[in-house]
Amino acid sequence: MNNSKLVNLTFLEKKVSYLKKQKKSIGLCHGVFDLLHLGHIKHFEEAKKKVDILIVSVTDDRYVNKGPGRPSFNNLQRSEALSAINFIDYVVISSFPTAIKMLATIKPNIFFKGPDYKNINKDITGQIKKEINVLKKNKGKIYFTTSDKFSSSVLLKKYFGLLSEKQSKIVSKISKLYSIEKIKSEIDNFKKIRPLVIGESIIDQYHYTETLGKSGKEPVLVIRDKKVERYLGGAGAVCRHLSEFVLRGSFVSYLGKNKSNNKFILNNLPKKFKINKITRKNVPTILKRRFIDDISKTKIIGNYEVDDRLLNSKEEVLLKKIFFKSSKLSDLIIISDYGHGLIDENFAKTICNQKKFISVNVQINSSNLGYHSLKNYKNVDCIIINESELRYELRSKIGKLEELMKKLSSTLNTKYLVVTRGASGSIMYVRKNKKYYYCDGLATKVIDKVGAGDAMLSIITLCLYNKLDYNLSLLIASLCAAQSVNTIGNKESINKIQLLKDLEHLI
Repeated sequence: MNNSKLVNLTFLEKKVSYLKKQKKSIGLCHGVFDLLHLGHIKHFEEAKKKVDILIVSVTDDRYVNKGPGRPSFNNLQRSEALSAINFIDYVVISSFPTAIKMLATIKPNIFFKGPDYKNINKDITGQIKKEINVLKKNKGKIYFTTSDKFSSSVLLKKYFGLLSEKQSKIVSKISKLYSIEKIKSEIDNFKKIRPLVIGESIIDQYHYTETLGKSGKEPVLVIRDKKVERYLGGAGAVCRHLSEFVLRGSFVSYLGKNKSNNKFILNNLPKKFKINKITRKNVPTILKRRFIDDISKTKIIGNYEVDDRLLNSKEEVLLKKIFFKSSKLSDLIIISDYGHGLIDENFAKTICNQKKFISVNVQINSSNLGYHSLKNYKNVDCIIINESELRYELRSKIGKLEELMKKLSSTLNTKYLVVTRGASGSIMYVRKNKKYYYCDGLATKVIDKVGAGDAMLSIITLCLYNKLDYNLSLLIASLCAAQSVNTIGNKESINKIQLLKDLEHLI
């Protein structure tokens, strides 16, 4: 198709400037337009009647936040469909997360939005108010069309099966118990919770490399760094996730002897969290390097700077002192145990004896395989573990997963056991009612699985503590895990607005 209507922003900026000199009025519509329907056509028709030139900017695929599996059509397909509509004069793909940059560049006389956006107070993103401010600066105005309301999300969900039949039934059950406004209110109530996070502070350092080839003299693969990025990982990442939802919290951890690494951790820890730490002068600050092929974004090799020695007696006394102090000010405790020397059997028992809601994620990794176990964490409220870790814990390669979950829950006397299964989703066993709850894997693109368990741990703890419906709790946590795997490591924390929009399009 020869698409003369599809233009780039540079051309459009010059064209609009010329058209305005010709006294032509300019209108702009902005959106995803994932499945064109009658509502869109009426929207464009009404808009075109008000201006001489109608421009439609299309959200780039990477910024589409309409829920799992979206967009169903890529930006070029969506642009081609829009270009076929007579009411539209120009189509441009927006390489920005919001409409703000487009408004500031094009400076339309009128910015058109559909009738479902008219109640500005229901805009969870706060973007409409920002859009109005940009329009006012450029003597433009906003106009809400009056065409009938339709929804691409509803149509796609109904006719294109974005969710499995089983998950659709679960979502339907949730929607009968909760309106989207009620869900938003429940999530807003998380801000009252004061969590205490306990676990190792880790720096995740990603080396994006170029492969040069085999060494000339030795059978060694040679690579070189193109760029290096560092992110706060470990239990510090849990604090970052929680900071999107709570107003304050505490963090108990240790730092090592590397001052520059310690400074990085302290500078990147959310200000909402107060860190109560011990400094171990005889061990390094934990640094995990991962070398990535810059083209394919696949991992080549890892290198860990870590010393798993347990705390000495002096450090143990200090750790318990700061723990008890922090615990008094907290509503619940989240343990992210990486097995790098912070939490031994004695300290684990001390934590578990606290009369508070306690969630645990015990991480099995390359440096603790064969030595790390959940056996230290009895009588806690919630445990999160992946399927391979569960099978390793119970030494069962082929046993039925649900039966293994029931067995571990009984052995550890835990109320909630959540098992993650990657693309196959997650299962939660509730010991009190002896029921299992399921959720599909909601990530459509997996870039890096590092940190997904921490994301799920953070949010399902808040959900269960506030006694949300079990299906809803697992859905919310799964959406957060899906956000996590969509980015490299712990580069990004959970985005609350993104979560709310995902829920809005699913419920």
